Amino acid sequence: MKLEEYIELSDKQIKQFELYSELLVEWNEKINLTAITEKEEIVLKHFIDSLTISKYIDKDCKMIDIGTGAGLPGIPLKICYENINVTLLDSLNKRVVFLKDVIDKLELKNIEAIHSRAEELARNPKYREKYDIAVARAVSNLSTLLEYLMPYVKVGGKCICMKGPNIKDEISLAKNALYELGGEIEKIDNFKLPDSDLERNLIIIKKIKNTNRKYPRKSGIPSKNPL
Repeated sequence: MKLEEYIELSDKQIKQFELYSELLVEWNEKINLTAITEKEEIVLKHFIDSLTISKYIDKDCKMIDIGTGAGLPGIPLKICYENINVTLLDSLNKRVVFLKDVIDKLELKNIEAIHSRAEELARNPKYREKYDIAVARAVSNLSTLLEYLMPYVKVGGKCICMKGPNIKDEISLAKNALYELGGEIEKIDNFKLPDSDLERNLIIIKKIKNTNRKYPRKSGIPSKNPL
């Protein structure tokens, strides 16, 4: 499976994806980044999966990727859409060191990797309600995830929650969190990854009012006691 079969890429972009894949496998021997290390699986389950949100973002937007882990979906999106301004946020410093190495070796511009918990950085005026898009991939239940994401997004901006199958209960339980944090569900996009049976759901949430300053609550509370 080749990524360029699914999206138009320049030679430079193809080389960047290849180098990213190599760095991911290399660093994964030192720190836990991913259980997926076969080249074709990396293309499908990491790169193509990351790019499924492309149609929901403006290609010159300001985006934060929360709990980015190995840089997904932020780095694949940045490779494909050079004008996106990207912040990669992760709570584990070892992963942030990896991300900085990728950014440097792929020569990516207007992208930064930050070591912090989502609950803490959202208190910083430099980052609070400054983004057009906040995204997270395979992070937490929806109620908790919204408390991580919503404080970063401008009114009129969007949260994109990248989920697997079986989201009905999560959505039902997240109604109070949506109300409290100032969001409403705009769309739920259900699909399968190309040439596979892997089901995905994108929950697109529009921010309709400012998030109360009391959110997010202190580190650990959103996960232990979701809204």
